[in-house]
This record gives sequence, C-alpha cells and structure tokens, in this order.
Amino acid sequence: MEVNRESMEYDVVIVGAGPSGLATAIKIKQLNSETNVCILEKGSEVGAHILSGNVFETKALDELIPDWKIKNAPIKTKVKKEKFLFLSKKSSLSWPTWLLPSVQKNHNNYIISLANLCRWLATEAENLGVEIFPGFAASKILFSDDDQVIGIQTGDMGVDKEGNKKESFEPGINIMAKVTVFAEGCRGHLGKELIKKYNLSKGKSPQQYGIGFKEIWEVEESQHEEGLVMHTAGWPLDNSTYGGSFCYHADSRQIFLGYVIGLDYKNPYLSPYDEFQKFKTHPSIKKILNNGKRIAYGARALIEGGIQSLPKMYMPGALLVGCDAGTLNMPKIKGSHTAMKSGILAAETIIDYLNKSIPLSSYEEKFKKSWLYNELFTARNVKPSFNWGLIAAIIFTGIDQIIFRGRLPFTLKHKHADHESLQSAKNSKQINYPKYDGVFTFDKTSSVYLTGTNHEADQPVHLQLKDKDLPISYTLNEYDEPSQRYCPAGVYEVDKTDPEVPKFIINAQNCIHCKTCDIKEPSQNITWVVPEGSGGPNYANM
Repeated sequence: MEVNRESMEYDVVIVGAGPSGLATAIKIKQLNSETNVCILEKGSEVGAHILSGNVFETKALDELIPDWKIKNAPIKTKVKKEKFLFLSKKSSLSWPTWLLPSVQKNHNNYIISLANLCRWLATEAENLGVEIFPGFAASKILFSDDDQVIGIQTGDMGVDKEGNKKESFEPGINIMAKVTVFAEGCRGHLGKELIKKYNLSKGKSPQQYGIGFKEIWEVEESQHEEGLVMHTAGWPLDNSTYGGSFCYHADSRQIFLGYVIGLDYKNPYLSPYDEFQKFKTHPSIKKILNNGKRIAYGARALIEGGIQSLPKMYMPGALLVGCDAGTLNMPKIKGSHTAMKSGILAAETIIDYLNKSIPLSSYEEKFKKSWLYNELFTARNVKPSFNWGLIAAIIFTGIDQIIFRGRLPFTLKHKHADHESLQSAKNSKQINYPKYDGVFTFDKTSSVYLTGTNHEADQPVHLQLKDKDLPISYTLNEYDEPSQRYCPAGVYEVDKTDPEVPKFIINAQNCIHCKTCDIKEPSQNITWVVPEGSGGPNYANM
C-alpha cells in the first residue's frame, strides 16, 4: 500500500551538516539571502556524528567567514611545536621536523574539536536563514522521469524489525529541491548510489580508504604541552601496512590520541582496533598516558584516494561535496578545509545555476581553477607510493614533495579497491593481540559505551546482507570472517556455540556509523544504510 507523504520544497537541500554541507549553505545565503536552503542531519544534533583528528587549517574558513576570530569561533589552540617519531617495538627515533615536506608541517594551524566547529558553523548558518533539521536521515533519493535528482526522502519512523508499522509510525517526508547537495562525509550511502547510477568514477582509480580511531585523554600536567602536534610511523604495523598515529595536545590537559590504518591491508587476522590499543603500550606513548584518564572514543572511515580517485562531482540536479566525493588531502591528513572549499565552490555554482541557468557542470570548472585542485594534484602520488612499503614510500615522498613540490611528470594509480586486497586465511599469519589491561587498553564494549551510541532496538537492521548465508558459507572459510576484527564497535560476531552450525550475528545497536564494513567486506555483501533518524553515536567534543 502506497504511503501518503507530505512534501516540502526548497531551492537547495543539503544532506549532512558537516564542514562541507555547512560551508555550502552559508556561502549560498551570503551570495543570495533569498535562496531557500535546508540541511538534513542524521545525528541527534549537529556535531553528534562528527569525528576528526583534528588539526585545522583555516584557509577555507578565512574565505567563508573572514571575521571568525571576533565571532568567537571555537578555534583557540594554535600549533606551537611538532614532532615526528619512527617507532620500533621498544624505542623511538625522532625525525627532524625541518626535513618534513611542507604539506606535513602545521605552522599556523590549530588543534580543535571539529564537532564543536560544526556546531558553531550551524549557528552561523541559522543566523543567515538556513533551516537545519537534526535527527532526520535522508534515506532515499528522488528522481524525475528523466533521471534528474529532484530531492530526497527522509526515513520512515516507527517501523519494527520485520518492516511492519508500529503505533508510533510516521512516514518520511519528500523534500523537493532545484538542487540537492550530498555532503554525507566519507562513503555516504546516497553518494555511493549516485556514483554508481551515473557512472561518475568512469576512468578513475579505485577509491581508497582508511579507518581512523580517536580517543580523548586527560593527562597529568607534566605530560601535557598545549599546542604540541606529534605523529608517528612504524610499530605496531609492519612495513607493508599503511598507517600511523597522531597525538595532539589540546587545552585543559587534554590530548587527542588516534591511529589511522589503510583499509587496503592484506591479512584478514589484522584488527585495526587492536593495533591502536597495542600502539598505546609503546613506552613513548605509555609515558604520556600514565595516570591519565580516557574520556572519549570514536572511529570513522576516511577517504584517501586523492585526485586520481575523485569521481565527477556533478550530475543532473545534484552535486557531491567534501568527503562524499573524496577531497581529503592524504599527506596533510586533513580534509576539513578542503571539504569547506568544495562547499564554497558548490555554492557559487548553485547560485549561477539558479540565477543565470549556467549548468551545474561549471562546478568542475571552478574546482580545476581553485587552490583545492592544486593542493590535491600536488599530493596525488603520496598514498599510492605506499604500495612499495613504508621505507620506499618515505624516500619517494621526500623526492616528490620536497624536491619536485608534487609536480613529478607522472601520476601513480591505485591498483585495486580495498575490499579486493585481503589474502585468504590459510595463506595468512594469525595475530595474537595482548589482553586489555583496563588502564591503557580497553575492550570494544567499554569503548562503544563512551561513544553514547543509541539505536531504537525494534527497527530494521541497517546493515543489510545481500546474501544472508554468505558470511558462514564462504567468508568464514575463506577469510575467517574478518568483520569480527575490522569493525571497531563489535557489531559482527560468529557464534560457535554449536561448532557444527556457526551463526553470523549482527549487533546493529552497537554501530557507530564508521562505514568500514561497507568498504572492507571482501564480497561487498554488507550494505550500510541509514537507521532511524537520530540513531548512532553522540560525540561531544570529537
């Protein structure tokens, strides 16, 4: 039976209240205050699903809101000092910062909470007349008969696990727009659908991803150095696995501690979560955390393919911005300023489209003339060079970035998607991780608790299996079901109570919306879709 749905109409609807979506909305209203703009945000509030390192470069914000300092933006802790360490199991070697490529230097940048910056940007947007609807997840794209994007549909509320309407049922709303902007962040589920439908990645390298972990610790005064930015490479990962850590000393004796691991890793027994926990036991890190307290945890996939993997960002009636497209600068380990700049360019394009009938394809033209394109172009060869191993990649990156400034006369390609990289279990070495001590290292259950994650229990599972039998009939035998290890929240497990009949279990209520399963599952059998609106993590200061 067809559901009767209400409709709302706007000039522009934006999916996602992250830095790219908010920048798009603000710039549109700055250019033409009469343009009707709304933002849909699946989190319970703006910032609830935002997680980033975050050392912030203000370049795009300087363009968007030049007087942000006097407007009391939550950008206070300036980077004062930098360190780069190579770790072995028990020791560390400090790399001279003057030998780092300029893209890896953070002079004039700030240590911030991106969630709090987004909350501030949301207030700026609302002051300009932007309507923001938190707790409303865009679940479906609306198309015209001639395949033009004409808006989105919000998810139905009050549906039980079997898909039946509960007494609390409320149908989703059709939100129609002249232009729809997809700003969902990395591996946006609607952006993924659009890229496939319109073949936007034709001729591009396969997209590349990483999984990023972050914890906030309150540490002793003697171990805190406000404004210090430290990165590490090496242990606990081997030479062939891409990854490294960050340790940012914010204010109030807090440090933002995290780890990023490329999702092109090969060993199905590798657990990114446990590599991060293990990293914290290194003497150089343990010293900082000693007598400290962990107060927050989160994880999120990040997009690393660079310009050779960037899809076409326009289609009939819609644009992709930020990490929904893939504008993160990998060697900088920064995507917020590039996401915001893509939003600014999108806004300029939209105003031209609405007022002058200039096609949305002019977005790509503006992009190619911008500093954003130049930044991504000069960074393009860093990530694919890690296919040669850590040492070779470091040497190559030094030549590429320091000597040639990123302008070598060739572009390295990514050879395969991350889900294609796993070796079979029988050809891989098992990894035995140390037990959690509850002081420096913690289990997934206690970590997920810190995220504030909540989902309505009686709702359809939002982690959908194309073939419900495949995890046991194939993936368990071939890869020892790697979802048990690549998921940072304990969503997936194999119940072997009866060894003859193992069962694949999905604990969807634990999901922190990182999207790793959608990316890494070797048969692409798991599809992440939005749960009921406002479900998921509730990050405070991430």
